[in-house]
Amino acid sequence: MKQTLKNPELEIEEIVTFLNVLLADEYALYTKTRNAHWNVNGPKLLDLHKFFENQYLALDIIINDIAKRVRSLGHFALGSLKNFLNVTHMDEENFDFGNPKQIIKALVNDHETIIRIIRDEITPVAGKYNDYGTAYFVKGLMGQHEKMALTLRSFLS
Repeated sequence: MKQTLKNPELEIEEIVTFLNVLLADEYALYTKTRNAHWNVNGPKLLDLHKFFENQYLALDIIINDIAKRVRSLGHFALGSLKNFLNVTHMDEENFDFGNPKQIIKALVNDHETIIRIIRDEITPVAGKYNDYGTAYFVKGLMGQHEKMALTLRSFLS
């Protein structure tokens, strides 16, 4: 059964498109973070290995929650790597695994990209589409990314 909200179907489609692109961005960041966890080398190896694990586990929850939000709006979440790669804002990275600072800077940049995207979309989602539930949901995600970026930056000092 389709969700019956007051928003016209076209508006729901736009919200779901935003959420699916966000899902793709999150999945790309998750993959990069997992790659960093597996392959980081150099000083503070054990600390970074555990730290990256905590971050990718948090991203895994975010990914699942976004997919559930899409489903709660009566649509299907993207679920293939091909679809994710077609819509993500993230670029592939060729990490120098012996240079943890380079990895961390790239991950911080990706978190900040997601933060900017969410900031740009909160007003239309809440105001234009009257979907305060999704706006509140993505605001929470933004806060999580702000915290993750902050803790990543602590390894740069």
